[in-house]
Amino acid sequence: MPKVMIVDDDRNTVKLLQTLLELDGFDVVVAGRGGDVIPAAEQAIPDIFLMDYHLSDMDGVDVLRELRAHSRFANTPIIMTSGLDVSDEVMEAGASTFLVKPFEPGDLPALFSRLLAG
Repeated sequence: MPKVMIVDDDRNTVKLLQTLLELDGFDVVVAGRGGDVIPAAEQAIPDIFLMDYHLSDMDGVDVLRELRAHSRFANTPIIMTSGLDVSDEVMEAGASTFLVKPFEPGDLPALFSRLLAG
């Protein structure tokens, strides 16, 4: 199954998503801070990112731009999430898609499959 990197500083959200995705057979890695994403991604090489817009140490859009500038992750699907509708901003910055929180975690496997299929 594909490897998913969850980027979110809310531990409860991360734990819930990680548990549900692992039950669906996904390999899950986590980065709790924006500054941890690139080093963790270089080590784990995720197939897809699920990233919150609001991170404790930096703006998720900045992390998104860093990932898009990195040759290894320039085309990796990145799903951005937020409780605010910032879809225009994140799509302009290079997100593959945007989800407004709260979203239905059960819908993620089908979304991941669609994005990974290209």
